[in-house]
Amino acid sequence: MDGTPVDGTLVDDTPADRAQRRGRRIMMTGEETDAFLREQRTCRVATVSPDGRPHVGALWFVWDGTSLWLYSITRSRRWSDLRKDPRISVVVDAGEAYDELRGVELSGTAVFVGEAPRTGEPCEELAEPERLFPVKNFGITEMPHDGRHAWIRLTPDSIVSWDFRKI
Repeated sequence: MDGTPVDGTLVDDTPADRAQRRGRRIMMTGEETDAFLREQRTCRVATVSPDGRPHVGALWFVWDGTSLWLYSITRSRRWSDLRKDPRISVVVDAGEAYDELRGVELSGTAVFVGEAPRTGEPCEELAEPERLFPVKNFGITEMPHDGRHAWIRLTPDSIVSWDFRKI
């Protein structure tokens, strides 16, 4: 043992231990994570298909400070997968060069909110995402409803972040 305390516990100085310590150094703070999720537009949504295969697709989103809101086509494979198995992981990342890479992975259970497809019926729970989403993604103030999309909310059980700019 090298005697280096990690969270109060002595550990061997293995590559995995060194990577874990580095992981803590490059984690975003809560404020950094919140700002990053508010500024980014595109995420990658991973679902589990009925045969167990993962499916990943890109989608626009909005973050309200607690939950990630996805406005998905209701006839998509993503929607179908989540109806059968609501486990979901989402990655939001940015950067081109290695020392610019940063991102957040959020995992948990998908919850369908509002009518599907969404027609704009009053729904108090959708007031905030429908205020934020059109401004962020379309540059308009009114949420458009096309009769093909509906809302999925991910309030994450797990959030992992990285910011290689801190290395």
